[in-house]
Amino acid sequence: MTRFEGRTVVVTGGNKGIGFAIAGRFAAEGANVVLGSVEPQVEEAAAALRETGASAVGVVCDVTDPHAVTALYDVAEREFGRLDVSVQNAGIITIARIEDLSERDWDATLAVNTKGTFLCCQEAIRRMRRAGRGGRLINIASGQARDGFIYTPHYAASKFGVMGLTQSLAKEVATDGITVNSVCPGIIRTDMWNYNDRVWGKMLGDYGPGELMASWVQNIPMKRAGEGRDVAALIAFLASEDADYITGQAINVDGGLIMS
Repeated sequence: MTRFEGRTVVVTGGNKGIGFAIAGRFAAEGANVVLGSVEPQVEEAAAALRETGASAVGVVCDVTDPHAVTALYDVAEREFGRLDVSVQNAGIITIARIEDLSERDWDATLAVNTKGTFLCCQEAIRRMRRAGRGGRLINIASGQARDGFIYTPHYAASKFGVMGLTQSLAKEVATDGITVNSVCPGIIRTDMWNYNDRVWGKMLGDYGPGELMASWVQNIPMKRAGEGRDVAALIAFLASEDADYITGQAINVDGGLIMS
């Protein structure tokens, strides 16, 4: 399919995991893709997409820095002449008992996950309104935006914040032809979930490598962990014309783990 031919898509946290799967899905459907990441490997990720024939650019960007965010969207418009879709995927997590959770970790998590989403949405909306073509904003929340989990109050707070931001912006920009939605992934096979398996596993019962993940997967009605492509497929739908009348929503992609 080439649903997004001629369209330009920005994906933050786009160099690996869910972000790279999202970027790859848009690239496969004809989009020009700008991958942003705080990690310098982002250009290698973009190069990998270009090897498939896609138009892709990697930009080192700290989403907590408004100047860096402006520069990211400057690249999108300079390289491809327009901005159509912005996917706010950059995120971090740490795990700690409440008495051990540092203010530094609290601030960093809210800065990347919530403030970073706000800054990217703000910049994207500014440009979409100016262009007058409408657009799509898609924010990556989490199952923890539905149900906060033990030892991660800062992460849960940051993702509940993403959902609130999504709803508020959706109401503000609806008449501009811009939709704003969020996606709540569940257990997805990524580097982050490898970290979660290892650290939560030690804190929740001295699980061995992979054992905690395996036990949680048994609680999923579909009995499998998700893959990046599962999240990317939903995001591609929300960015398409088929989702013209969907805004302000938070949609789970978790195999039925949370049904609400």
